[in-house]
Amino acid sequence: MQIEIELLKDFESGLDPEHPEQSKIPAKVLGYGEISTIFEIDTPATRDFACKRMPIFQSREEIEHYARIYNDYNNLLQKEIGINVPDFGFVWFAAADSKIVAFDLQRKLPAESIGNRAIHMMDTDNTRALFFCVLRELMKVWSFNQAHPARALGIDGQISNWSIAGFSAENPRITSDTKLLYIDTSTPMMKKNAVEQLDPELFLRSAPSFLRWLIRWLFLEGVMTRYYDARLVTIDLIANFYKEQRPELVPLLVAAANDFYRTEGSKLDLAPFTEKDVSAYYREDKTIWIVFLALRHFDRWLHKHILRKPYVYILPGKIRR
Repeated sequence: MQIEIELLKDFESGLDPEHPEQSKIPAKVLGYGEISTIFEIDTPATRDFACKRMPIFQSREEIEHYARIYNDYNNLLQKEIGINVPDFGFVWFAAADSKIVAFDLQRKLPAESIGNRAIHMMDTDNTRALFFCVLRELMKVWSFNQAHPARALGIDGQISNWSIAGFSAENPRITSDTKLLYIDTSTPMMKKNAVEQLDPELFLRSAPSFLRWLIRWLFLEGVMTRYYDARLVTIDLIANFYKEQRPELVPLLVAAANDFYRTEGSKLDLAPFTEKDVSAYYREDKTIWIVFLALRHFDRWLHKHILRKPYVYILPGKIRR
């Protein structure tokens, strides 16, 4: 996938990070990641793309390394592990103020096909079937990691990171043959010779500089390593239903996870899941991200009103959790 770099430069030069929809080239925010914001840029040439903006890089060496592992990660998922991803591409450039800006590009998918929207259109049986489909996709990663421990991949299995191929809001039916696409490939966690290739410091770039040491000390290692842990990724997936306002499904999904890992996933030999595991995990995770986002909003206020410097990151508003 390719897009004209000059168009993205024009978009970046006229971007209003606080109000993207009021930018010189208007943009609609499709979603927020830990280190990116996903846009639909309102031009004929870009409306079919999800453009993930990442103003976090500080050198050519950093960006070139990221580009390599981004492409490696996408190709490894598709060609060796067998997980489908949308068509993708990558663009970077030095903006007018010398900061480096990167855009991960993906073919835009129907909004209703994204898992966190689809679960509000499906009954319990189809939601359970979708959950099993996600676990089967994740099992491909865990099987690869068992066979190639020195080349292990991390993955964020949250329901919002999956698109249902051919999904129909009018007939939202899920079967064992339903195909999924994994869309959260802009955080390419991957190990080579058992060494993490994604620089964990990238996660801290958008945090207030005076608190990075504390976040690094308290949270960073746990955030990075949990995406290699099948048990924690599964708990995170179930806990995500609290955030997506479907808490009534958690007991069903806990039982479904135990069924799956007794049968199809038995080779992982995971301890049984409980609702207590999931609720405790969610409370801790919710606290981490609420505090982190509050600190980022405070940092934006400092930049705007005290330091009189531009704040290049785009922050979500209030998030229901």
